[in-house]
Order: sequence, then structure tokens, then C-alpha cells
Amino acid sequence: MNKNVLVLGAGSVAPPLIKYLQRQSNIKLTIADQVFNKAKNLSAKSSHTQAVHLNIRNKKKTRDLISKANIVISILPHTFHPEIAKHCLELNTNMITASYVSESMQKFHSEAKQKGILLLNEIGLDPGIDHMEAMRIINQIKKKRGSVLSFVSYCGGLPAPEANTNPFGYKFSWSPRGVLLAGKNPAQYLKNDKKTFIPAEKLFQNPTLIHIPGVGDLEGYPNRNSLPYIDLYQIQNTQTLMRGTLRYKGWCSFMHQAQKTGLLDEESKCWGEINKIDFLRKITGLAEKQDIKTDLASYLNIKRDSVFIECMDWLGFFKKQPLPLKKSSPLDILINLMEKKLSYQKGERDMIILQHRITAEYENRHIQEIISTLVDHGNPNGDTAMARTVGLPLAIAAKNILNGKIRITGVQIPVSLEIYEPILAELKNSGIEFETNSKVKLKKGGDWK
Repeated sequence: MNKNVLVLGAGSVAPPLIKYLQRQSNIKLTIADQVFNKAKNLSAKSSHTQAVHLNIRNKKKTRDLISKANIVISILPHTFHPEIAKHCLELNTNMITASYVSESMQKFHSEAKQKGILLLNEIGLDPGIDHMEAMRIINQIKKKRGSVLSFVSYCGGLPAPEANTNPFGYKFSWSPRGVLLAGKNPAQYLKNDKKTFIPAEKLFQNPTLIHIPGVGDLEGYPNRNSLPYIDLYQIQNTQTLMRGTLRYKGWCSFMHQAQKTGLLDEESKCWGEINKIDFLRKITGLAEKQDIKTDLASYLNIKRDSVFIECMDWLGFFKKQPLPLKKSSPLDILINLMEKKLSYQKGERDMIILQHRITAEYENRHIQEIISTLVDHGNPNGDTAMARTVGLPLAIAAKNILNGKIRITGVQIPVSLEIYEPILAELKNSGIEFETNSKVKLKKGGDWK
């Protein structure tokens, strides 16, 4: 019997997800998006796929589509997920997203358990594959009667080295707004048994250098609140737990100064006919003393030839040109200029890097350090690495739920064996594979071996 899958959204991560599901002979697929042509293009080559125009705010049409589905996969912005989850609970339909579990989503856990419904979240890359590989290693340690002393994880979506062609060291493989707004979140983590809080304005101030074999040294900074993962990963005795983001050198410096300058402000204003230089002086309150580069560098207490000044120059902020948007927020103006210049060109590859560094202690007083690293590249003129590593876990999870291999219910993330084991195995067959290295030493004295 055919199973009906509804995919809400046809954005950049959709192609690998859709193509995987179209290869399943027992799945009938519906793709719904506000931009109908996006959905139509993804459905064109499959006789058992239909495209539908949908404004997600149209509750009646949304409910009608969900009522016909066995499972809903939402790749829409996370703000829509709680409302979609409500419909799914009322209509007894499972749901999958790649987004973090919000407080609103978590509130559905008891009702979903009672109804036998699964609302599976954080099943993409980060979050997603990171959880699954973490639990694979942690459970191996526990089987050997070991305990985790330290868990540090970094992940980043970046241009492949040959495509790293701008002073930011970055190109957009997903929503520019999402990328920049993520930099406005404070961070919390555990280090040496002490809880550490980093306010958003200091998030990019002191990045850590992380060496990735074959790539080089990258900058890492903490990502959101890592503390809940102590319980989610069931490593309550750990002394350190931190999840972070990776970027090429330069990004953190730009973001730190962009915050100080006010370029990440979201309040919309009417700017009139001013040019880019006047805009900078307006948001900073800078009087005209010397040229704009010198005045801005002095205002921020940085060098005139710093990375931030170079990035701003490269974006065209120091030219007497009209603003691209006359009524908008500083963030919108920044996004407009960045999106035009920080996009992938034809034939360029993106790159995904995910690395776990885990230290474990065993009853025989040995210490083990485990480094598990995933480096995946996009296909030139094909699927991006970001799309593959987000879309494929969603698709594989959907198939396993429909086939009855995943039976867990409630609001969940992929930390249970029945979810992560088959998904990691299938990802490996698709070429998305971790390289794991470990070394051991005696707790007191001795060298690493």
C-alpha cells in the first residue's frame, strides 16, 4: 500500500530529500510551497509526485493537505512548526523537522505520547547528524564501562577551499537571515565543571582555533545553549560540554564589529535618499572628521586595514551609492549586499565539516581521546553538501517511520538507537561518513598511544 508524504517547503535543502523519497516505490509525494514553480520543478520527473501551491497561513488548505498524509516533513522556517504540529496532532499525523526543539514544540510531548504520534525534530546536519554520531560514540564508551569526561563538538557549512574567494571566508548555502540572526544568540556551556555564559555581544570576541586535517585552522565559537545536551546525551558526569560553529578566519572579526556598528539591528527605519556612507555615519553617530574608513576604524578602535574594514569595502559600503533599500532595517541592508556577493558561482562547491572531540575514562584508569570528523563536499553544479546532509537524514527518517522501524513517540530528537543506527548506516552508504581516530594513555602519567 502506498504511503503519502507531504513535504512543506521547496527551498535549497529540498532536492536531495525529494529525490530520495521519489526513489521509494511505495511513497506518493506531495510538495507544497508558496512559490509554486519551485515545487513544480522538483516534481516534474516523477509520476508519483504532485506539486501544490500553498500559503502556510491558509489553515484550511494546510489542514486538508495534512489530513491526506501519513507523515509531514517541514523544511519551512522554524516559526511555522508549532502551528503545523498542532494540525498534525489533531489529525494523528507524524511530523519531522530539521529545526531545534522550541519551547512551544516541547509542550506537545505529552499529547503526542498519548496519541502515539512522533514529532521528530533536529534531524538534519547540525542539529541532526551531530547528535547521531555523538550518541554512537557515547554508547560505545558506556558499553566498555567508560564515562565521558569531555565532549566538544564543532560544525560549519563553508565554501570548499578553492571556492573561498572573499575576505569573509563564507558563502551562503542556506538562509542569509538565518545565518546572521544565529550570531545574535547568547551561548552557554560547561567547561571544567563550571557553567559559562557568553552574551551575544561577546560571542565572536575570542574564537578558538580548531585544526581540521586537509583544511587547516578554522575559528570556532560556542553555539546557543549546550547545557541541555548533558541530559539529552545522558553524560551527567561530564566536566566539559560545548557545541560550537566553525568558520574560516575573518568571519568572527567581521561579525563582532558588525554587532558593535549596529549592522545587525532589526528595527526598520525610513532612510530616504541617503547613500551608503551617510547610512554608516547615521547608524554609528559618526561625525565627518576624515574619510569614512578612518573614522569607522577609529570609532571601533581597530586598524584601518583590519578584516572588518576590508569586508565592508568589498561589500561597497564606502561608496557614495544609494542604499539598496530605502525603508528597512540595517540587517536587511546588510543581507541585501551580502546575498549578492556571497553566493556560490556556477561550478563552485560548498563543504560541511563536523568534528566531535570526546575524552573518556575507563575503570582500568585509562583515558581515551576520540576525534570523529566528517568532511563532505557538494557536487559542482549539483546538490550542495548542506542540502545533502540536511535533506537525506530527513528522508531516511521518514522512510523508517513509514516502514515501522522507528516506533518511538512524543517530541523527540535523534538520540535513541532505533533512530540513529540505521540512519548513520545509510548515510555511510551515500558517502557521508566520519573518520574516527582515538588514542589512549594511563590516567596518571604515560604518553598517548
